[in-house]
Amino acid sequence: MKAFAFVTGAMLAGCIPAAAQDSAPLAYECQRAAGAIRIDGKLDDPAWQDAPWTADFVDIEGGSKPRPKFRTRVKMLWDDQYLYIAAELEEPEVTATRTRRDSVIFKDNDFEVFIKPLPDTKSYYEFEINAFNTGWDLFLPKPYNEDGQPDNSWDIEGLQTAIAVQGSLNQPGDKDRGWTVEIAYPLNAFASRQAVPHPRQGSTWRINFSRVEWTAGQPKEDNWVWSPQGLIDMHVPGRWGYLHFSENTSTLNK
Repeated sequence: MKAFAFVTGAMLAGCIPAAAQDSAPLAYECQRAAGAIRIDGKLDDPAWQDAPWTADFVDIEGGSKPRPKFRTRVKMLWDDQYLYIAAELEEPEVTATRTRRDSVIFKDNDFEVFIKPLPDTKSYYEFEINAFNTGWDLFLPKPYNEDGQPDNSWDIEGLQTAIAVQGSLNQPGDKDRGWTVEIAYPLNAFASRQAVPHPRQGSTWRINFSRVEWTAGQPKEDNWVWSPQGLIDMHVPGRWGYLHFSENTSTLNK
């Protein structure tokens, strides 16, 4: 495709199978943060303790495919300024190579966020990050399969990100536990492209997360996601999960 340089590893692969259409997208209740969150990648702020984890990621095509060999899960919170995203990625050998912003991050093992804050429009936003804390952000006015052209000039102003490696980065001689990602995604980040109202109690966005995992000796990457797409393509927003914003800050079962 002409836009391949801007597309993640999960590329368009045809129509959604009928079986996948019968599988409803997942949903997450995003609580209001009960306190301050320091973006350091460690996920140890007290506010995180009250946020439930998502279900573990599955293969992008769904439960009919083999279970991912490494665990991935996410939790989220929000306040008047940010959507907070925490991700935990199990990985026995944490690696990264890309250090230039807006390079093709999915050529490394990565974590990806897809956000559609205006569910009734065709547009959406994408952010990718690797274990070097190198990011790539872009705006899609409409999906690739509708001839959408990616806007790589969009930057998430005020974005805060951090990585913590449970082990060592790019040291193949030892065994790591994995890496964690912490993101403070500004709610004003969309203003240069669209007028997006700040969320409030009952607001719903569409969202999904992807993990690209490369294995030495294999020509193709694995794509593991929170809410399964039903095909190897993240750019089908109708298959993404639902993000429900709540003012609730009480403790939930984790």
